[in-house]
Amino acid sequence: MTEHPDRLSFAIDLTKRAAALGLQHFRSLDTLTIESKGHQDLVSNADRDVETFIRGEIAHAFPDDGIFGEEHAPVEGTSGHVWVIDPIDGTANFVHGIPAWCVVLACSDNGVTEIGVICEPSSGETFWAERGKGAFVNGKPIAVSQSPNLSQGSVGTGYSSRIEAAGIIAAITALIAEGGVFFRNASGALMLAYVAAGRLIGYIEEHMNSWDCIAGLLMIEEAGGTIMPLDPATVIEHGTCVIAGGPHVYAQIEAIARNSFKQ
Repeated sequence: MTEHPDRLSFAIDLTKRAAALGLQHFRSLDTLTIESKGHQDLVSNADRDVETFIRGEIAHAFPDDGIFGEEHAPVEGTSGHVWVIDPIDGTANFVHGIPAWCVVLACSDNGVTEIGVICEPSSGETFWAERGKGAFVNGKPIAVSQSPNLSQGSVGTGYSSRIEAAGIIAAITALIAEGGVFFRNASGALMLAYVAAGRLIGYIEEHMNSWDCIAGLLMIEEAGGTIMPLDPATVIEHGTCVIAGGPHVYAQIEAIARNSFKQ
C-alpha cells in the first residue's frame, strides 16, 4: 500500500475532534432531535453533524478517496482508499445519557482495513491501529488477553434487531454452559477495542456493519488476537459476521458462534 505519510495522524486527530463535537451534543441532550424506529434504531442530529464534519475534513485532505458512512450516501473515489465512518456508535446509550459511546473511523485500501481509530470521549481514551504497526490506546501499546479458557474473562456479545434473536440466545446459552460470562454495553466498536486491549477475551455478533467493526477488528489483529477472516470484496458494503478472541480461547469462541449462528 502506498501510504500518505500523514494518514494515520490525520485519522487520529480527526477522530478526536469529531468526538469532541459529539461530546458537545452529549452535554446538551435536551436540545437533540432524535428519530426512532425502535430502541436500537435511533439517529440524532448529533450523528449527522459529526459525520458531516468528518466527511468534510476527509474531502479536503484526501479528495480522491472514497467515503462510506452510516448516515449519508457513499462517495466514490479513485485512489482505492475508502474511509468508513460511524459518527456515534452506541447511539441508544448516547441519547439516554449513558457515557458508553464512541466515534469510529477506518481507512481501507481495496477492501483491506489499514487504519482504525476509536475515540471514547467520556473516558478520554483513543484506540488506534495501523496494519503491521501494532495497536495502541492513548499512545500505549495494547495486547489481547492471554486467558487460557472461557472461565477466565468475559466475552463481548452483540445483538441487532436486524437479525433474529435465536442465534445470539443460543450463543450465550452455550457460552454459559462452558463456564463463560457474556458482556454487552451496546457499543460493538467499543467492545472490539476492549478485546484488543485485553479487557474482554473475545467478541461475537452474527452481523455487524463495516462502520461498526472493521476498525476494531484491525486493532484485535494488531494486538495479537485472532478474527474470522473478512471478505475484502463485500465487507464494506455488506458487513460481516464477527468472531474474535485471544489466541487461547478463539477456537472455543469460534465453535460456539458458528454452531449458534449456523455459519
